[in-house]
Amino acid sequence: MTFSTVRAIRGAITVDENSVPAISDATVEVLTAMLARNGVHTDDVISVFFTSTADLTATFPATAARDAGFADVPLMCASEIPVPDSMAMTIRVMMHVSTDKARSDIRHAYLRDAASLRSDLD
Repeated sequence: MTFSTVRAIRGAITVDENSVPAISDATVEVLTAMLARNGVHTDDVISVFFTSTADLTATFPATAARDAGFADVPLMCASEIPVPDSMAMTIRVMMHVSTDKARSDIRHAYLRDAASLRSDLD
């Protein structure tokens, strides 16, 4: 018998400009990668927490997520802590999912320039 548990999948992506299309496209890209890499579907998603750097103000990442099929998933956005010299134009994501995967089998998605934030991941 296989039991599901709650696991967190992390992701991050950089955005080229502070515009609705750029933020929306990046949000959908990172969410799609997070789901695909872990073989989960939006029905498996419990909640998603987004942060974005202070230079991304054109729209909420959650708005793009809702439009991309996360309409009935609890979503929350917050501002990233403004640490000096941290990566700008970045959206970070923590997605909680119901899965039978072990924690060690979860594959996180750090895309574009954000890949440098976790060079230990493939």
